[in-house]
This record gives sequence, structure tokens and C-alpha cells, in this order.
Amino acid sequence: MDLRSIFKATAALLCGLLLIGCAGGGEGKGPIVVGSKIDTEGALLAHTIMLLLEDNGFDVVDKSQFGPTQIVRKAITSGEIDIYPEYTGNGAFFFDGTDPGIWKDAAQGYETVRQLDLQQNNIVWLTPAPANNTWAISVLQSLAVDEGLTTLDDLAGYLEKGGYFKIACSEEFVTSPAALPAFQDAYGFELDESQLLTLAGGNTAQTQQAAAQGIDGVNAAMAYGTDGSLAALNLVILEDPRGAQPVYEPAPIVRGEIYEAYPEIADILSPAFESLNLETLQILNARIALEGERAADVALDYLTTNGFLT
Repeated sequence: MDLRSIFKATAALLCGLLLIGCAGGGEGKGPIVVGSKIDTEGALLAHTIMLLLEDNGFDVVDKSQFGPTQIVRKAITSGEIDIYPEYTGNGAFFFDGTDPGIWKDAAQGYETVRQLDLQQNNIVWLTPAPANNTWAISVLQSLAVDEGLTTLDDLAGYLEKGGYFKIACSEEFVTSPAALPAFQDAYGFELDESQLLTLAGGNTAQTQQAAAQGIDGVNAAMAYGTDGSLAALNLVILEDPRGAQPVYEPAPIVRGEIYEAYPEIADILSPAFESLNLETLQILNARIALEGERAADVALDYLTTNGFLT
């Protein structure tokens, strides 16, 4: 065999080995790039995904705390990350023109976003956790008691009378149509710049600490339904009787190319996510936000204690 033939044969062999590795046929699987949003629960769920994948022989790349929703969404659609935890209710934001009522029903919202994202973006939604991590507005308990604030209707009446109100929140909360604008439209109030303390990122641990400490006159905070620090910081969530918010159940979403190569990912992640109900997530999030534990350590302890790691 001449040198040219040897080179061709070697190149063909290398290409074949690369294809086998990419399809999951080699000893190592991946690497899979795992991302998340910049918040406590995003970090918790991203490390949950990474630990489960590593336990099943995958190489993973940690890109947790990657950015707010629009940044992480762009990263998965462009292939910069392969998997991250997203929320079903954001389907209303991702897919304009859908019936708003769909997103207020957990099962309908999940099925709708699952179908649309697969058809339009080749993104696969896996099993969600049974916990509604919806946007919420929380206020100091003292304010709620003094002014009789239980619902967002009560807040609207308080604001109409000129009551003092300043909320710590993220830029996404202010600008996303699904967050503050949705509350304002549903309840007929509008906050001006002097009533907003906009913090970088989307971590509710920061917004709630700002309210608890009265930083810059803040007496309210952006919150999520699964936050575990509210009671400890003497904050209460105002009820949403008009249903301004969709249901936001967290679920791993993965690029179609990765899922086709490794369909076992669904069976690896689903049992753990199915176990993460509202109370469980509140407890785990509180360990990170209040007790200062690392998200990776909390995820490892939970998965080990409950038998999800081999």
C-alpha cells in the first residue's frame, strides 16, 4: 500500500471513530453543556442535572448561572448549551399568538410548549417538576398587616390612595410581558421608576434581602412561588386572584440532536424531577439562599439521600 492509500485509510478510520463517539458509542458520553438562569433554583436544578448525568457516565460542562431567560434561550437555540431547566409558563413568551388561558393550566401548558418547541426549534421538553414557580410580588409582613394587603387587588387600592411602595426586582421582571407588565394590566396600576429598585441578575435572594433590610427605601420584592426565604425574612406573597400569571413548572429542556444521540437522558432525569414538589423546592432553595450552602452540595445531598444516585 502506498503512502497516499495509508493516509486515506487512516483518515477514514479517524472519521469513523469520531462519528461513533458523537453517537454515544464510545466509552465516554458527551460532553453535554448544562446551563441555567441566574437564580438560586436555576443553580440547584442545573447541578441536579449534572450530577445525574455524571452518575450515568456522561461528561458534562458546567455553564450554570449563564444568564437571564432571553440569554439562556438564545444559547440553547444556537447550540451554545445543550440542556437547561426552563419553565412551562414561558411558552407564552416564546410563542406569540397562543391562547393565554392555555398557560394557566399545568397540563395544557406543558403539552403546548412541548409540541411547539419540538416542531419549531427541535428542542425536547422532558418531565416537569410538580411545582409552580410563578412570578409573584411579596411585601413586608408589617406593611401587609398595617394596610390589610392580602391580594394584588388590595395592593392596587393601596397604590391608588398614594401609599408608599418600592419594589426590588430584576430587569427581566420589569421588562418581560409575562411579569410586572402582566400584573399591571390585570390589576390596573402602574409603577414609575421611583418605585423600582432594579438589580442585576434575577436572583430573588437578593431582591428579598433588599426588602427585608429596607435598602433604598424598598418595602416589597419580586419573588417566585418556590422561594424558601420569604417567611424567614418576614415577607408575604400577595395572592393573584385574577390569574395574571401562568403556571411555571420547571423542566429540563434539551437540544433535539443531543436527545436523539442519548434518549436515555429522559429516564435518567425524570424520577428526580417528579420528586421536586413545591414544598421540597422551597426547602432546598432556602438551604442555598438563607443558610449559604452551595447549590452543588444541596443537590448532591438531596439526590444521595433519596436514592437517585447509584
